[in-house]
Amino acid sequence: MKLLLTGVSGLLGINFAQEMMDKHEIIGVDRGKLKSAPFKVLKHDLLDAGAVETVLDAARPDWLVNCAALADLDLCEENPDLAKQLNADLPRRLARACKERGIAFAHISTDAVFDGKKDGFYSEEDPPNPVGAYSKTKLDGEWAVLTENPKAIVARVNFYGWSLGGRRSLAEFFYNNLTNNKSMSGFTDVIFCPMLVNDTARILVQMLQRGLKGLYHLVGPQAMSKYQFGVEIARRFKLSESEITPKSVNFSGLIAKRSNNLWLSTRKLSTDLGADLPDFSTGLGEFYAQREQGYPQKIRGYQQA
Repeated sequence: MKLLLTGVSGLLGINFAQEMMDKHEIIGVDRGKLKSAPFKVLKHDLLDAGAVETVLDAARPDWLVNCAALADLDLCEENPDLAKQLNADLPRRLARACKERGIAFAHISTDAVFDGKKDGFYSEEDPPNPVGAYSKTKLDGEWAVLTENPKAIVARVNFYGWSLGGRRSLAEFFYNNLTNNKSMSGFTDVIFCPMLVNDTARILVQMLQRGLKGLYHLVGPQAMSKYQFGVEIARRFKLSESEITPKSVNFSGLIAKRSNNLWLSTRKLSTDLGADLPDFSTGLGEFYAQREQGYPQKIRGYQQA
């Protein structure tokens, strides 16, 4: 199959391409970060007038996965207009253009659409209540996609992995600080469900292959605090977990408000796929193996001319 990835230089995009380029024809859309990627890259700014239609007509993909977003929470607070353009307006245009061309479409949303005040987990039936510009624009994007294209997939995600810049994921934050003997904090009162980004990519392809549609929670099946996540990273890489100080997010000094509870149920997705989602320890083991095999250096080399 021919698979088009927007935001291909982002954390999900680059790992998605790397994961699938031996199984599918990958075409990425990038504004210029990738210089020597081992797959075709179309250089475009999708916010330009007519760019969506130009890219789709040039690539003629079977599937499109929209990984493009403004995902920096504080930057979204500082520039809500740009957040709206990337997180809501662009997904609407992509969904409409894919429907018109008969292209299967999957849009990446976020677990952060919930306010985190519920006890226990959130299902797809629970009403969202976004707490900031990022989560509000991402929720607007969900609505826009499913309104324009009811056959589309909208996947709420939370993933970690190795990135082009080496600083994009929470796992890299802990790993980089721990390997440089730098102390850091981990939030004890922010609960989430991390998934290795490669698993996210593999499951998205399964969803497209099965012709799923609608809203799904695509996160890890195990909930934990961000502090616990850091400790798990330290233990797997045999680094000093004592460098991680437990801390409340209420004293973080961050600009954008964070939800305390982002425990999402994955029952709907595992039921529709007929299989359990990969557990946390398996994903963390693969993340460790990737480091041992030089995977981070390989993908970062795609930026070099």
